[in-house]
Amino acid sequence: MKLLRFVALVFIFIVAFQFVNIRYFGGAIFSLPSEDKFPVSIDVSTELISPLLDPERLNFTSSISAEVDEEESTGLEEDHVIGSDKNDTIQSHDSLIEDDAKDKETLDFLLGTRNGLNGSDENIVEDADMVSANTRKVEILETGSDPSVDNLSPEVKRFMKVSNSGVVSITEMMNLLHQSRASHVSPKLKRSSTVAQELLYARTQIENPPMIEKDPLLHGPLYWNLSMFKRSYELMEKNLKVYVYREGKRPVLHKPVLKGIYASEGWFMKQLKSSKTFVTKNPRKAHLFYLPFSSKMLEETLYVPGSHSDKNLIEFLKSYLDMISVKYNFWNKTGGSDHFLVACHDWAPSETRRYMANCIRALCNSDVSEGFVFGKDVALPETTILVPRRPLRALGGKPPSQRKILAFFAGGMHGYLRPRLLQSWGGNRDPDMKIFSEIPKSKGKKSYMEYMKSSKYCICPKGHEVNSPRVVEAMFYECVPVIISDNFVPPFFEVLNWESFAVFVLEKDIPDLKKILVSITEERYREMQMRVKMVQKHFLWHSKPERFDIFHMILHSIWYNRVFQS
Repeated sequence: MKLLRFVALVFIFIVAFQFVNIRYFGGAIFSLPSEDKFPVSIDVSTELISPLLDPERLNFTSSISAEVDEEESTGLEEDHVIGSDKNDTIQSHDSLIEDDAKDKETLDFLLGTRNGLNGSDENIVEDADMVSANTRKVEILETGSDPSVDNLSPEVKRFMKVSNSGVVSITEMMNLLHQSRASHVSPKLKRSSTVAQELLYARTQIENPPMIEKDPLLHGPLYWNLSMFKRSYELMEKNLKVYVYREGKRPVLHKPVLKGIYASEGWFMKQLKSSKTFVTKNPRKAHLFYLPFSSKMLEETLYVPGSHSDKNLIEFLKSYLDMISVKYNFWNKTGGSDHFLVACHDWAPSETRRYMANCIRALCNSDVSEGFVFGKDVALPETTILVPRRPLRALGGKPPSQRKILAFFAGGMHGYLRPRLLQSWGGNRDPDMKIFSEIPKSKGKKSYMEYMKSSKYCICPKGHEVNSPRVVEAMFYECVPVIISDNFVPPFFEVLNWESFAVFVLEKDIPDLKKILVSITEERYREMQMRVKMVQKHFLWHSKPERFDIFHMILHSIWYNRVFQS
């Protein structure tokens, strides 16, 4: 009898414990600490991913390629960073990816799932980062049509309809952002919860900030509202807590790629996961939940060359979300609206459009016409990193008085726009306009970097997609960026007044490019160039994050959108 009573008490205790664990902690108590030991694994082999019941029919532009904006690799890599050494780059890459290159299991796994690799660590690094577009065959996804106007919200359609150019301007983007905040309805946590109260308090504080006229670290004209930005940033530093999911295996999950043109997502992943300030192990305290996948590694690992389909990539993400939502209830509480992803690959918008539609999506390919949602999505800066151990190598440029070249561009002829640019201004037809498809490799010629450091304006035309790392490169070398990419949402546009330090030229106005640049007074140019130097801090990666740098700015944009959803 005593034994039966004991068994009954144990049984009641177990039932009560499980109830409390699931009801109040989402099953997080005693959850397994290592993603590699989680019993429900996501197999990245395409054969084992179960098909969706209702697969999405995707619309890509016919110009998307397997390395879409590898535009930026035009055979100019040696010029881009003087003295860069391939072996040195590989070693630095290995040392900064949390010892992944030393993980034999990871390498074997990647070798087993990629086509075309010969088995050497060096080739894995080169192929994973796509240092040169010349080493990879460009493959175009079969879609048959441009993105549908159905992707546009009614507000965007209205703006584009009334606009003479059919393009949403920066000012109109801000209007759309304010409209979205006024009308946005999203699933919310209980108002009585601590997290919800903190978000509501932050919103009130940001909307009614202490007025700041001058700040020793921030130049007022760079921002739409310096006071609001400063207060929001301070609240983020003080309060923000992020829960990072540990489930999922490398290389698609938890593998930060720190080199190449898609390095932004990898650097952010690495620096957030190592943050003691923002990361919490208690999901009940989290304002945001991070989905730590790499869109770059998703394509590298799962895309089947020649298949012209990314269906299996989308199915992988769907399976990952299913796993998360089964184990935890955080996703289900809000429909994913307090979850976020950071993805720089050009396919990321279409890959996440359906199953991650409610998430805050930080995207390099921030295109109004491809479903970028104002007030929810974040424009992610695309940054080129060639030597991860020295991300600030060769930073800076010549003073304005020594910049003798009016405008410079060099790059591959990807998409429809760049050939038009070359046709109008290439071939040395104008000595002030240095527009090349590729810089001649000859003694005494300037390098790509030297051209940027010596030019007043650096032309940043779109390639296959609206985004280009040249925008950040221009600021890196203190050259005023000239953005030619209709409906491109620039990074951090919700706080930065881009028109105060950059020039926006409509695609249709390429024939008048020089006239537009020459019409800018010398005084105005010097003012913009000075502001480029001042805003530069927001676009720099550091080995250890610093206040107001690109890591904190990306996180702030995500925090900012989350606060205004509350």
